[in-house]
Amino acid sequence: MATSQSSEVLAAQSKEAGLDKDGASKRVGCLSRVIQTHYNTTARLKSPEQIAREAYLIPRILPFNRWFSMPAAIIIQFCCGSLYSWSIFNKPIDALMSTQNMAPITFYIAVGHFGLSAAIMGPWLERNGPMLACFLGTSLFFLGNLLTALALYLQQIWLVFIGYGIISGFGLGLCYISPVSALQKWFPDKRGLASGFAVCGFGAGSIVIAKVQIPLIGAVGLPLTFVVLGSIYFVLMSACALVLRTPPPNFSVNGPPASNNQNGVTETKVEIGNGTGHLPVSSTPEFTLIEALTSNDFRFMYLMFLANALFGLVLISRLSNLITDIFEQSKDSAATVVAINGAFNLGGRLFFSIISDYIGRKNCYVIMLTSQLIILATFSVITTTRTYWAFLMTMWILTACYGAGFGVIPAFLTDKFGSSNIGACHGVILTAWSFAGVVGGLIFSAVFNKTSDGLLPSDPYPYIVNVWWIFGVVVLGWIALMFVKPTKRDSWLIEKPRMCFTTILSAVGLSKRSQRFSLRT
Repeated sequence: MATSQSSEVLAAQSKEAGLDKDGASKRVGCLSRVIQTHYNTTARLKSPEQIAREAYLIPRILPFNRWFSMPAAIIIQFCCGSLYSWSIFNKPIDALMSTQNMAPITFYIAVGHFGLSAAIMGPWLERNGPMLACFLGTSLFFLGNLLTALALYLQQIWLVFIGYGIISGFGLGLCYISPVSALQKWFPDKRGLASGFAVCGFGAGSIVIAKVQIPLIGAVGLPLTFVVLGSIYFVLMSACALVLRTPPPNFSVNGPPASNNQNGVTETKVEIGNGTGHLPVSSTPEFTLIEALTSNDFRFMYLMFLANALFGLVLISRLSNLITDIFEQSKDSAATVVAINGAFNLGGRLFFSIISDYIGRKNCYVIMLTSQLIILATFSVITTTRTYWAFLMTMWILTACYGAGFGVIPAFLTDKFGSSNIGACHGVILTAWSFAGVVGGLIFSAVFNKTSDGLLPSDPYPYIVNVWWIFGVVVLGWIALMFVKPTKRDSWLIEKPRMCFTTILSAVGLSKRSQRFSLRT
């Protein structure tokens, strides 16, 4: 009897366990379907009324022109660039709250949620359009600034982490990718130029806003500074969001609309110099977003982008310390160098993105990563010999390459995976920047603190040790780049000079043979 009861109990327990397992499997399956649906569905359908409405910037007065999107994108990115000027707030916040090195954590939290937001909301952006996405991001950024002001008034650092770190960081990520997505769709003939102008405002904002914050803190106090700046950002970004939109169906530039084909590339007729030519322009690819994100090319590009961002992120944040401690320059000199450094960040975004239309996106990344490897290899010699002019040159080149990575990547992704997937792909790949900033920054700090015990601030050894592991990561990124398949655009840009060179050699050879023949006769 007891044995029978035990068997019944075991059977009941097994049944319950099976039900629990089935329930867990159903929940996992449901979550998986939600994720797949979210990342697979990026198509946006417009009604005829919406298409007619978006044909005008001002209804029945000013027709919309694709070039209107350019200044709007720059202003939005300019406001987003305030994230890079957070370090100005570190000392005032720590002094106000009597905390020690707690304020800098806010930046790392914001960077993490910046990338997370871009990765999660990218497909939603493609389905709902850049205008609505930018409005949502702007509202979150404004709310985060107001919550930060309240946190400072209450002197609660954890509320600063939530307000600026989480909410503002999430909003900034969405605002960052919205204009980039729009411009890549409007400028299939100038994708490098479009991506450069779309993100150059980010670098400019970090320079200008950093100069405004300290005087504003002195005038209205620290809490109200976030209210004032947050309100200005909200007005500017909301106004510019009204300009953002996607092209109508069958949109084309100087040629037929892009159509699906084997490699997601079509030839569009565009003006080249005084004549015309056929320049490969990416069209909508035949694979889904999930297929794009899980492709080998995207994995290699992810590692490539991480490697290009790592050195700049961790070293630029300590540039002022390097100048004052290692090279024993004044704080004013350090401030001047940092300001010039911001200009190189901006210039790199513009310069490389523009020339990528002529030499190819992959070739630009080869130049960037190779330059960084040379700088890393010579860093120990430059710092130990205290060669200041060489240090400045290498840091400015490094910063230009760092900024260039952000300027070229939108066009590179669009060439590879199509304009319909750019919002989501760009969002996901920005998590590499977040990872480099958070994890790379923590590793750099841990190694620096460990190796600097007992050393003078002027000893470059802690920096040199960090350069060793960064060098290894950049080498991996360079190797990964070699495995990224060139697009038809890259192949076309390489093939044309080769054909011209071959034609010249053939002409020279034919001329020499003609001369020899004439001499014989």
